[in-house]
Amino acid sequence: MPLYEGKRFPLVERPKELKPRQLVFQVRFTNEIFTDYSEYLKRMNFYRRRVWLCEVTGDSDLTFEEALVSEKKERDQARQFPNELVGPVLSDVQYCMAPLMHLVDYIIAKFQEPLSEGCELYGKKNNYVFPCKVVKILEEDGVAQYKVLWLDYNGEVTGCSFVKEQDLLRDKLPFTRHVLESFIKVSTYRKHPWVIHESFAKKHGISTDLPVVKQTEKHPLQKEVAVYSRKRKNTIAVCSRKTMKTEDGKNIVGVEHGKVAHKVHAGSQLPNGHLIRYPIEDLLVSPGDDDPSLTKQPSPCRDFNVPMDCVGDLLMLWEFCTSFGRFLQLLPFSLKDFESALCHKDNNVLIAESHLALLKLLVKDKGQYLETLLKKKRDAKITLVTWSDYLCDFLEMPEVVELSAHCATIRSGRYGHLNVQVKLRILGQLVAQALETDIFREDLDDSIDVRQALSAARRDEALEDGRRKREEKRLKVSCNTKVSTAVSLEFDGNNSEGRPNGNQGIQNGIVSNTSGTKHALESSSGSEEAGTSHKRNDKKQRSDTDGTPGNVNPKRIVHKMMKDGIKEVIEKRDKEQRKEYLESEIEKRYVCTHPLGKDRSHNRYWFFRRDGRIFVESSDFLKWGYYCTKGELDALMESLNSKGIRERALKRQLQKYYGKICVALHKRAEIAAQMHEVEEDDPAHAFRNYFKDLGVRVQ
Repeated sequence: MPLYEGKRFPLVERPKELKPRQLVFQVRFTNEIFTDYSEYLKRMNFYRRRVWLCEVTGDSDLTFEEALVSEKKERDQARQFPNELVGPVLSDVQYCMAPLMHLVDYIIAKFQEPLSEGCELYGKKNNYVFPCKVVKILEEDGVAQYKVLWLDYNGEVTGCSFVKEQDLLRDKLPFTRHVLESFIKVSTYRKHPWVIHESFAKKHGISTDLPVVKQTEKHPLQKEVAVYSRKRKNTIAVCSRKTMKTEDGKNIVGVEHGKVAHKVHAGSQLPNGHLIRYPIEDLLVSPGDDDPSLTKQPSPCRDFNVPMDCVGDLLMLWEFCTSFGRFLQLLPFSLKDFESALCHKDNNVLIAESHLALLKLLVKDKGQYLETLLKKKRDAKITLVTWSDYLCDFLEMPEVVELSAHCATIRSGRYGHLNVQVKLRILGQLVAQALETDIFREDLDDSIDVRQALSAARRDEALEDGRRKREEKRLKVSCNTKVSTAVSLEFDGNNSEGRPNGNQGIQNGIVSNTSGTKHALESSSGSEEAGTSHKRNDKKQRSDTDGTPGNVNPKRIVHKMMKDGIKEVIEKRDKEQRKEYLESEIEKRYVCTHPLGKDRSHNRYWFFRRDGRIFVESSDFLKWGYYCTKGELDALMESLNSKGIRERALKRQLQKYYGKICVALHKRAEIAAQMHEVEEDDPAHAFRNYFKDLGVRVQ
């Protein structure tokens, strides 16, 4: 059954007292029956959202039907696994901490038949496969080598040589790797550790008691377990009993077998429990006695002027227009102005300029839109007076013909009377067409190349700064060594009485040893620097050579030239100026915005660098909210639990960008205060400032 927010979604029960000829509506893939069409349509729309999770594979962002198909495919694949191997495989899977890839490798290696003397098989020789016969097995430093006789297809010996095990082709196993992976996924309901279903355990006689692994005991996958648990700090216990006690006498209230029990201290040991490392799934974390107190997560503000289901499209379109405003020749405008302009019933220049810039881009691309204009014998020059007619021509194209019903309203000069949803759909279609143009993609590629060159220059600056600091530290250590040596010499000279010659000899010996040590340090340092430089040059030479003709990668050469040009520009500036210049230039070429992370309920958090607010998107993509003060930001960070996987990552991102977010919040508050002082009763006043920047006279 597909999962919704990590849980199984209950199906609608069959209606009672159905009449023989009553009209009903049935969901094809769940067999649910509805008597009300609106309820049926609501449920179908819910099933079509990409919020479902495949219970077997763990794939997310699926529709309900896609998740059902994925589960059925994996279960059909798992049925191909041989029945005689089910028990031995499940015994290895139970409570194993290794990831799926390592677990599958271990099982496949275990069921491979060992090679013995006299067995005939196939082997690789000079990149070809020939039949061969193993005549002798040699082991050297734990690595097996096989002496084989090469045979022709008539069985006659043609040669003899030593080969490695990976060059010998064994008989195929009765199952494939993909079948084994599907079988493990279907047979288990939990991983880290893997826990099989109780029905499989009872059927094949597999123990459900948690093992007590001693430190001296060696498990076949002990190495993989250690590698994948080394970076975690805190631990929890997975218990099979209802109540347990730790060594310090604290009670631990357990739950059903395989579920997560109450948290324990990182260093505690349980007599019959298995320790798992933090962070874990956020929904499995429960507060403990020794945990720091977490505040309640603040409720985000939801006072948007546009309908709630349009906020996502509004943010997407505004981010596109502001990020690529220089390319579109658009002046920057705030999200509040864009929102007010969309909701305003009269025509305004902000909306007109946004459409005009996108339409000009489509004309400049000389694609299908320009062909449509030429067929209608229209002038290719679009102005603020005629943009609505050109927009109607765009809406009548076959790709967006579903929006052509609004052309009459637009041609009559009443574009502002359209619904906000329709305005956003029209702008969304324009943006989608603009993204497919060749000139936009070329500009985007150039921006990415320049951004990469700037990032490489910033990285070189950091490496150079680190090298300089290490050199200063080394010189400081060397000076301290000289001072300590001089002090020791003076101390020995003051404490020597009646033995001038002996002391002189000792002093000379120390001086000579010190100079020799200094010479050795200098020579070793010089050789180390020479070796580092040699390695760096080799690495640089290897990076500049690629699989292109002449062993020269033109893209890398262009990238290096761009980076060298940037270094020449910032060469005469000091350290802080270089850093500020690189940061500002990288910010100008911002390509896309990624979410900061998710909380325990899978809500996404977004920060747009030109707005200053932290937006919250619900897991079902239907609700939006935002935090706009520093106090709300601090309260949000204090409410996140670092023991959960998602909230830990989100908290780290908020801490990383805390300074930038606080500056943006403060700047936005100042602008809002200034606008509040001069704001008039006219709701269009906020975004009419855009007119002054354009030098357009408002009638």
